[in-house]
Amino acid sequence: MIVRIMGEGQVRLDDSHFPKLNELDDELMAEVEQDDKEGFRRTLAALLDAVRTMGAPLPDDALEPSELILPAPDATIEQVRAMLSDDGLIPDEYPAKP
Repeated sequence: MIVRIMGEGQVRLDDSHFPKLNELDDELMAEVEQDDKEGFRRTLAALLDAVRTMGAPLPDDALEPSELILPAPDATIEQVRAMLSDDGLIPDEYPAKP
């Protein structure tokens, strides 16, 4: 799966990593709902770091469609709130099952 971090680029991520990413996404969503700015900042950083660590960056000139788009590291809680769906940033069905 291809994941884009806004302002950084794309990362190829194996589906096996999504349970961990979904845990962080659920935590982030709760912090946004509670307006916990400190927790939000910490969890957003952890989520993006996990994507960077577990994934393989694509070359800057790669033009592959992103299946997920995550906010930039400096995104505000309000910006992330606007990006959230009922499932958070990462839909619960990801990775999609055939």
